[in-house]
Amino acid sequence: MPKKSPSAGSTVSRSAVARRQDGHGSASIFRSDGDGNAVKNKILLGLPRKECDTIFSKLTLVDLELHHVLQEAGKVIEFCYFPNTMMGSVLNIMADGKSVEVGLAGWEGFIGLPSIAGFRTSASRVVAQAQGNAYRISAADLQKAVRTCPQLSVALLRYSQEATMEVTQIAACNRLHEVDERLARWLLMSQDRIRLEVLPLTQEFLAQMLGTRRASVSVAASILQRAGLIQYGRGHVSILDRKGLEAASCECYGTIKEQLANWEKESSSLR
Repeated sequence: MPKKSPSAGSTVSRSAVARRQDGHGSASIFRSDGDGNAVKNKILLGLPRKECDTIFSKLTLVDLELHHVLQEAGKVIEFCYFPNTMMGSVLNIMADGKSVEVGLAGWEGFIGLPSIAGFRTSASRVVAQAQGNAYRISAADLQKAVRTCPQLSVALLRYSQEATMEVTQIAACNRLHEVDERLARWLLMSQDRIRLEVLPLTQEFLAQMLGTRRASVSVAASILQRAGLIQYGRGHVSILDRKGLEAASCECYGTIKEQLANWEKESSSLR
């Protein structure tokens, strides 16, 4: 079971709002909850005060360990999550037990999208790919909140479109591109979601994420390491040259980023 953080059920503080640059040059808003914990989830940060009061009264900040299963394919969704410092991997599971990653969710997103449409079960397994904390809400409370919080509903619907776009792009990427290009794309997407220079990743887990053999991941990591783009060690990957890694990635990373930027402009024009 995930551990509860001291901020369980707290409401967002109106006064503790700041804007600062993140590690990749974009401005981000950071708000503290009622117990002084930094709220970093983009969806929660975008809510008006009234909706914050509604949703935060139902949230619990929990610490999630690496590889903790948040939702299981075919099983009832008990809880949904707004990732704060952790990152979740969405996995498709085959009949023989093999899996491949089809999506990622970090500070920008939400885990439990079927619930916003009223569905009770998950089509995919979702695991904590990087440990950290997340704001947890029961699926029942989330469905009630969506009905009474219009901006939350819109934000979740928009995120569902972003997640769907990423899934389709990643599916094409896994079929068409070389492992080293896919690894570069995956490392960039992961760093975007947890904002760390050192990513806690094992070779076995990377192979699972990319749907390939460990030997192929080892070769791909060696290519990127020899180019001076990453430093690969036991259980972690350090990104040394982000610009170079973007150049080494396949077109999918740029395609995803461009579409997200376009949709951000479109949504801003509607406010």
